[in-house]
Amino acid sequence: MEQEIQFPLESEVTLVTSFQDADPMGVIYHGNYFRFFEEARRIMMDKIEYGYLAMNESGYMWPIIDTRVKYVKAIPFNHQIRVSAKLTEWENRLRVDYVIYDAETGQRMCKAHTTQVAVSIKEQEMCFASPKVFIDKVEQWHQHGSLC
Repeated sequence: MEQEIQFPLESEVTLVTSFQDADPMGVIYHGNYFRFFEEARRIMMDKIEYGYLAMNESGYMWPIIDTRVKYVKAIPFNHQIRVSAKLTEWENRLRVDYVIYDAETGQRMCKAHTTQVAVSIKEQEMCFASPKVFIDKVEQWHQHGSLC
């Protein structure tokens, strides 16, 4: 069981939705939400210096194996949104919870999570526990509230 997080690893980004992300009805196509999640997740993982390049250098890739999205309110194009990401599991897998808010009103527009697992690049096998390099970075963040 994971310990209570004293300094949660999280991030937030504000974006303006683009016309090319919209469907013919002028709302953001549901598949494009994952790009918003990814940007918030990328910023969060940069905080512990374990972005995609560091993952690759450490010998692991982290494919998404599960996701859940609850679309609460349609997001129009040319609309300012705030996307938050929070690491909620890390010992056996990487689970990130997301919320998209209307940047002006604060109304929740979407709630989601993604689950990723470590796969050894060399062996091409899924790991049943997160690699030590990742656990160490998360634990250091939780002890200090940042990397030292």
